[in-house]
Amino acid sequence: MSVLQPELDMIKPRTASGTLELLPREQVVFQRMLDVVRDTYASFGFLPLETPVFELSEVLLTKSGGETERQVYFVQSTGALEKNEPGLPELALRFDLTVPLARYVAEHEHDLAFPFRRYQMQRVYRGERAQKGRFREFYQCDIDVIGKDSLSTRYDAEIPAVINAVFERMQIGEFTIQFNHRKLLRGFFETLGIEGAKQDEVLREIDKLDKRGEDAVRDTLTGEAFNLSAETAGRLLAFSRVRSTSHDDALAKLDALGEGTDLFNEGRSALRETLEQLKFLGVPESRYALNLSIARGLDYYTGIVYETTLNAHPGIGSICSGGRYDNLASSYTKSKLPGVGISIGLSRLYWQLREAGIVSAGESGVDVLVALMDEADLEDALGLSQALRSQGLNVETQLEARKLAKQFQYADKLGIPYVVMRGGSERENNQVTIKHLKTGEQVVLPYAGVQDAAAVLQHLKGDA
Repeated sequence: MSVLQPELDMIKPRTASGTLELLPREQVVFQRMLDVVRDTYASFGFLPLETPVFELSEVLLTKSGGETERQVYFVQSTGALEKNEPGLPELALRFDLTVPLARYVAEHEHDLAFPFRRYQMQRVYRGERAQKGRFREFYQCDIDVIGKDSLSTRYDAEIPAVINAVFERMQIGEFTIQFNHRKLLRGFFETLGIEGAKQDEVLREIDKLDKRGEDAVRDTLTGEAFNLSAETAGRLLAFSRVRSTSHDDALAKLDALGEGTDLFNEGRSALRETLEQLKFLGVPESRYALNLSIARGLDYYTGIVYETTLNAHPGIGSICSGGRYDNLASSYTKSKLPGVGISIGLSRLYWQLREAGIVSAGESGVDVLVALMDEADLEDALGLSQALRSQGLNVETQLEARKLAKQFQYADKLGIPYVVMRGGSERENNQVTIKHLKTGEQVVLPYAGVQDAAAVLQHLKGDA
């Protein structure tokens, strides 16, 4: 029997591990979060981009071996699988949206206007060990600004303004956009005599402070892997403790660091500039802070780095992160394409917010259920439904007559807030009855046709 031949026995329906599959009312909440992110990105002038779910393996795997390759899902046709051809499959599923962006910009470089501003909201795939809050398939919502040859550091401040707008509109509680600068970090490392590739290793270790704690990180830094002196490790950890509590405090904390190497001073000047621009952009100072422990473990970051946390739920960790990089597409083009951007892992964020009780299944995306008590009322129910839709309402029509109590139960289970009824007595008196399921209240309004649908809409808006 072929490995592709299906079994004849009944298969138990179950969701593949590492995926997020929601019930309808939960999906409505998730979709609204997606809509908030998309609308906010667009409001800042970012343009939509979608790339194929799979890329050529040689394009996706620009670095052979390592953690990335161990997490990639390869794509094979049934024919190729049966042939069992040697070598890696031709195609692989994208594991983030950054590599596809790099390929896209390099491929279409001469057709794009720079700076190229794009948002991309699509699923990505990683072969991680499935566990709570960690998914193999999940939505990423990215924005990036890509320059040709150069990109002003002024864009470094625009990104936090976008983050602020997204989470303010999402209404999930107060948050803080924390940032640091790789040049500041590397310049400080230089003053400690930490040079070359060792800087990358120390950066990755410092980035683990929140997860491992100071004692564990200190032990690693002074152990065989790094062999730093206790004094050097202590200075690194003291530097990483620097936090700001206000706009002026952030500037004061930067001044208190004193003079350093040229790289250090360049990073500090860039942070000062970003702080001033955030003020002009109207981002509340309670929502941004200096945090010199943020390193972002990825090697390609070269400038400012961001992490956003919920004030009331620090255990959730970063809900949005990113930073500046000097050369996005060096594996695909000789052109220099610097950029800055951030990513929201929306599937994981939704799951965490749901677990923390911050979001829950809400009302349906349907505003009104038009009831049908008698088959003779169908024509009128269809007309009423169309009239309400013409006013911008999302309307479901009951197409089979059944007991009214059953229709109320159906609407309540779906989270539909209102049921509109127009039976025989209502038609005779040119009326419509509206029932608000949450309160149980009913109201009778005049209704003689499409012209009165606006009055129904006005009533529903008044109740909302």
